[in-house]
Amino acid sequence: MEHGELIPHLFRIEYRKIVSVLSKRFGFDQIEVAEDIASDTFLTATQSWGIGGVPPNPTAWLYHVARNKAKTYLQRSHVYDSKIAPVVKNSAEESAEIELDLSPQNINDSQLQMMFAVCHPVIPAEAQVGLSLRILCGFGIEEIADAFITSKDTINKRLLRAKEKLREEKIKIELPDAAQLEGRMAPVLTTIYLLFNEGYYSVSQNSTLRKELCLEAMRLCTMLVENPVTDTPASNALLSLMCFHTSRFDARLSESGELILYEDQDTSRWNTEWIGKGGYFLSRSASGNKLSKYHLEAGIAYWHTQKNSTKEKWENILQLYNQLLQIEYSPVAALNRTYALSRANGKRQAIVEAERLQLTSHHFYFMLLGELYTDIDQVKARLHYEQALNLAKTPADKQAIQKKLDAL
Repeated sequence: MEHGELIPHLFRIEYRKIVSVLSKRFGFDQIEVAEDIASDTFLTATQSWGIGGVPPNPTAWLYHVARNKAKTYLQRSHVYDSKIAPVVKNSAEESAEIELDLSPQNINDSQLQMMFAVCHPVIPAEAQVGLSLRILCGFGIEEIADAFITSKDTINKRLLRAKEKLREEKIKIELPDAAQLEGRMAPVLTTIYLLFNEGYYSVSQNSTLRKELCLEAMRLCTMLVENPVTDTPASNALLSLMCFHTSRFDARLSESGELILYEDQDTSRWNTEWIGKGGYFLSRSASGNKLSKYHLEAGIAYWHTQKNSTKEKWENILQLYNQLLQIEYSPVAALNRTYALSRANGKRQAIVEAERLQLTSHHFYFMLLGELYTDIDQVKARLHYEQALNLAKTPADKQAIQKKLDAL
């Protein structure tokens, strides 16, 4: 791999590790310094490797440069004079030994601790997702703006406000203690869930970016289940849910980027390896006595990976939706439940339930009604599909709806 391709690849993987370790070392109030040192490390690599070629161990080279830059900063800065020096008792001999721990264990621990810091409930959920993308996933500001369909300026301001709030509240980069862990896990899981959804259901047309968002969410969740402290039933259930969804990722879009609805998907394109992983984490989540929304959504996603469209399948999905709506109501879940109802009990019963929802600002609502009225009242089916077409925002959604209209 040429250095022009290798550096962006390493940036995605190593930037987050370096920033997390440096931030843990300096404290959250110096996070911009940590980001600057990490960015400067990659700038140095670009210049050096362009002249002298790629070193035998590029990652070790990056860590060595980052470590030296951090040591220089610590020795020269006000932070060193006022905070570090008193700790090492102003000993010239000891100050020369200032070290940055870039061992695999500390890198992993630092990222996990950073996850809890940037997912702190003192900042809004969208800022938690944005900071996670930037600090924990190594995404550039332009990529984050693309994912959220907004401007770079908006993202920059959002992240700056979030960092300032975390500094004001003196949020530490550490794992919460046992008494706080359950409460603090909730926003972390929510952020990972939102990050995955941003990729899976995104209106962005960048399909590569969308898949990367999903895979990064799964990487963060994997870090949780691999640590004994954060290996909870809910984190396993969330990872299971994402594995099941990811198994159908490639079947959801045509080569031209057109959305393929569930009943029209080519099941041979479903990834059996991801389905197997989903089953593994679902079985791991079946401990404890608390049923989370992630357990129920993982169960629904599991049944969606079963290729045979039997009455039993849709009855199971319907019952899981009934439980999910009792735990946490959402209009989208109610809409999806109505589709499951139509497959389990027939379209006429589902129409009654669907029309009670009155989700008239949601194009999927009218898509569902169009589907339900097809073969019952073609005129109404067409009207609903036309309303869905007017509300749809993305070309992929518009194409899928137009295909339904043409079929009528």
